[in-house]
Amino acid sequence: MLLTMVLFVAKVYASVRSGSLAIIASTLDSLLDLLSGFILWFTAFSMQTPNPYKYPIGKKRMQPLGILVFASVMATLGLQIILESTRTMVSDDIDFDLTKEQEVWVVGIMLSVTLIKLLLVVYCRAFTNEIVKAYALDHFFDVITNLIGLIAVLLAKYIDGWMDPVGAIILALYTIRTWSMTVLENVNSLVGRTATPDFLQKLTYLCWNHHKAIRHIDTVRAYTFGSHYFVEVDIVLPANMALQEAHDIGESLQVKLELLPEIERAFVHLDYEYTHKPEHAQAH
Repeated sequence: MLLTMVLFVAKVYASVRSGSLAIIASTLDSLLDLLSGFILWFTAFSMQTPNPYKYPIGKKRMQPLGILVFASVMATLGLQIILESTRTMVSDDIDFDLTKEQEVWVVGIMLSVTLIKLLLVVYCRAFTNEIVKAYALDHFFDVITNLIGLIAVLLAKYIDGWMDPVGAIILALYTIRTWSMTVLENVNSLVGRTATPDFLQKLTYLCWNHHKAIRHIDTVRAYTFGSHYFVEVDIVLPANMALQEAHDIGESLQVKLELLPEIERAFVHLDYEYTHKPEHAQAH
């Protein structure tokens, strides 16, 4: 967080020295880095402080929700930049000029920030946590936007001033595309989307080979619950089996399924036949 604040101050200075819309767009992105850092830190902290009375099924959805809020803000910023850049282009009052000293400062700051962000990308990608991966994506986005902003400034200085707002628009479109895809990905994780056929096949194999007394597997469901899956399994056992033995088989299967890293919670239903309609039919 402290490093992000330092980089933000440096880019504010570059924006003031250059007056470039593209650099300003990149600087506003760094401002959102501070906001996103707080959002992602808050969600990570919330997930580490469980409260079984208020949140009996845990706080796993805090993770995609935090990423969803962050991505939505990023996409909104991109739209605002497009509107401002378009207004500048149609105003016929594009006057862009940098002194040699200003150019040296802007180029030096933007290249330094880009190099630091590139190192942060490599560092964050070494982790498996989804929130840290979101940081890696954000830092990689910063590398791209910094380079686009710098190129736009140099083209506007040496070729034509209208290339600066064009660079800002390109930057904004990249912002919207990148974070819209992130929004769609995390929406799918919140709405209970089914697991892939390969994963369902893996669950079916584990259930079928769990115990020799299992006669049939009636239902195997796995659907997203935040970044993990909820699993529902219906197995058929002999009708005359003792309750204690049937309970132990079902409970041990539940424990086995919940040991899989992709699964947050597993529910195992025991039955003695499979000709009835599935339980918990969907409401119409």
